[in-house]
This record gives sequence, structure tokens and C-alpha cells, in this order.
Amino acid sequence: MIMPRHGKPPPVGRRLFATCDNASLVVFRVAFGALMLIEVVRFFPSIAPTYLEPSFHFTFHGLDWIRPWPDNGMYVHFAVLSLAALFITIGLFYRAAALVFFVGLGHVFLLEQATYLNHIYLIILLSFLLIFVPAHGAWSIDAWLRPRLRSQVAPVWALWLLRAQVGIPYFYGGLAKLNRDWLRGQPLKMWLQDYADRPVIGPLLAQDWVAYLLSYGGLALDLLIVPGLLWSRTRPWAYLLALGFHLTNSLVFEIGIFPWLMIAATTIFFPPDWPRRLYDRVRPLRGRSPSPAPLLSPPPARLSRAHRVTLGLCSAYLAWQVLFPLRHWLYPGDVAWTEEGHKFAWRMKLRDKQGSVRFYAHDPTTRETVKIDPRPHLERWQHDEMATRPEMILQFAHHLADHLRAQGRDNLEIHVVAWTSLNGRRRQLLIDPDVDLAAVEPSLRPAPWIRRDLEDR
Repeated sequence: MIMPRHGKPPPVGRRLFATCDNASLVVFRVAFGALMLIEVVRFFPSIAPTYLEPSFHFTFHGLDWIRPWPDNGMYVHFAVLSLAALFITIGLFYRAAALVFFVGLGHVFLLEQATYLNHIYLIILLSFLLIFVPAHGAWSIDAWLRPRLRSQVAPVWALWLLRAQVGIPYFYGGLAKLNRDWLRGQPLKMWLQDYADRPVIGPLLAQDWVAYLLSYGGLALDLLIVPGLLWSRTRPWAYLLALGFHLTNSLVFEIGIFPWLMIAATTIFFPPDWPRRLYDRVRPLRGRSPSPAPLLSPPPARLSRAHRVTLGLCSAYLAWQVLFPLRHWLYPGDVAWTEEGHKFAWRMKLRDKQGSVRFYAHDPTTRETVKIDPRPHLERWQHDEMATRPEMILQFAHHLADHLRAQGRDNLEIHVVAWTSLNGRRRQLLIDPDVDLAAVEPSLRPAPWIRRDLEDR
């Protein structure tokens, strides 16, 4: 990097528009696309039971207009997602493929709140960033078909934008673990007990000290992994720890491709030319010269209007990613209990909730109360997820009220008795049973009908 005469480095804003080797971005693109292709194809048998067979879907607040495609539309949708993932991998119509994958997966993600997973949310964010990150300058059909696209460099901002997006879930995942339950080994103690009958490692996993080791180890890793990866002296050891952590998660917990995605994603914290260096080390060098170094450009002397727009958009995006996960502090009570602000906040593997929920239709005129069976309306997996989630309970109460009105039974109240246990505590009432949920309008404000007096027993 060219230094100014006074010896000080250029401002960060200008340094972001210098160029770096694009090899790590290219490798990330290929790995991301390949893993997404595997995941989408693997999901095909689950399309019907997840999106077509349920008669009711739990939607997100304000997005109830998003519905599954009729007939074979969902199969076509996932076929398009597979094709988009393949095109990302091989770099064919790369930006269009990233856009299609982002929109298509976002649609699937928003169809059913009961299937919410943090790692799917992260995949959506990464696919959004890939629309703008120039990761197709090499190892891509686009660059082969259009020589003007060929490049061995990329702007520095693209690399750091992806690094920030990968680092944010780690950091917020660590912050979220600074709570009383996690520090006393819960819910890992309960989960590991479920694996006690596994051969060889089962008896070990059932030991309390293992739960404490994994709890505090996971906390330390989440908080320290990004600084460890950013510092060159600790980077190899930090990556080995991350590798061991994700491989252990893959073996112990059933969380799909997420560990493999993070193993691939954390490589972008290495120097941007690491794939080129690795290739030169492992390929036969007899009679060959090393790969030529790309021609890097220094920061611009001044920021152009396009530079400022790019910088402003990146700053706004990162500000949102930093602030939005903190919104649960706007709500009273324990977020693990109330669920208010839990989603989209990287609160991963922090709670185990067991519960039961019963719905009652009450006629205030005749004072008749009838218990309603939710099973004709919900699949078993939907019911189990709803039982401890207040927002979903409210949504289903409205569905029941609408269903009864369609039968000509107006002016009925819907009351709920929901008993819930959080991280091994005794069961307590989650919802105020005296409140008519049919009369409660969904809102982003704190819900007064949620019982917040969580007892630590």
C-alpha cells in the first residue's frame, strides 16, 4: 500500500477502496454455492410435509400475505433454488443467480415461523451480500465467456463486509451466553443427557463437568474467535479451535450444513491470497513458476461520489446488523421466556422449553366454555413449536377465532392455558388465561398478556 509523505496511512474510508487478491472471495463463493446446492437438494423430501400438507402456516408479523405456491409450485421453486446455487458455484450469471437465491430462500424462510433457524437467516444475509461482492472474477464461467470480467483482485470493502457478517453472529452468540442459565451449564446439561446412551462417548457426555466445559468453552470461543482470527499470530490456532468446535457440533447435534458453512466462511479471515499460496505449495513446481501475483491498486487519492455511496450503503447495512439484534433490551422480562426480540438476534442454543397449551372458546353470553383441539389445524411439529412461543400462540388464537366466525359462531372469546418449563425449571403459566386473545391485536410492543413473573425454581 502506498503511504503518503507524512507517513500516516490513508483514512479507513479510502483504504476500503484499494484492491486485494480476490482468491479467498472466489473460494468462498464456490464453497457457499456447493453447500447450498447440497442443502437444497437434501430438502426435497421435506417440501410436502413442511409447506404443502399443513393447512395453516405461522407467518411473521406483517407478512401473512406470503404463502406457499399451489400444486407443484414449491417443487419448481426449490428446483430454481438448486439451479441458482449451481450457478453461484460455477460462476454462471453469478449476480443474477445470487439475487434469485436470496429472494427464493427468503420466500421459503418467511413461509413458516415454526421452522425458523439462525443459520438459514445467516445464509440469506450472505447470499444478499454476494449479489454485490465481485467474487466471479476467476474460476467462473462468466469470466471465461466475458474476458472483461476476468480479474485477480477485488475491492477491500468486499472482503471486510463478508468478514463483518460472519463475525457478527459469533460475537452476539457470545454476548447472549452471558446469562445465568448458560453459566450454570443449562441447557447443555439436559441435552447431553439425551445422548448418554450413545456408544463410547455417551457416558462421557452425561458428566456435568462436560456440560460446564462445553458451556464455558463455547462462550469463550464465540467472544474471542473473531479477534483471534484477525490477529496473524493467533489466526492458525483460532481457526483450529473453530474447526474443532464446528466438527464437534456436527457430530453431537443435528444442525445440517451450518458447521460446514462456518468452517468455509471463517477462511476469509486469512490473508486474501491464501488459496493462491496454498495452490503454489501443493502443486508440482518442477518446470513451473509460481502463480503471478495480482496487480493490486493503492487507495484512491480521494473518494468519488460512487465511493461515498458504496461506503454509505455498507455503513447503513452494518449499523442495522449491529443494532437490530439488541432490540430485545426494549422488552421487559427474560427474552428466553417471552421470546420478544429473540429471533434475528443470534441467540443460538440458549434455551430448552417444554410445555403444553390448551385453547378454550368462551361464549360470554351463555357463559359456555368449550375446549378446542388444535390437531385438525396443525401438524405435530407445528404444535410442539407453538406450545412455548407466545407470538405463535396469539397467531393461532386468531386463526381459531376466524374459523369459528366462518361457522357462524360470533362473539366468542379465545382463552389459553399454556404451561411452560424453561431450562429445567418447574412449569409456569406463560400466558394470562383471563385474556381474550381473539381481541388482542398483534403488535411489536411489549405484550401485557405474557406472564413475565418467571420463577427461578
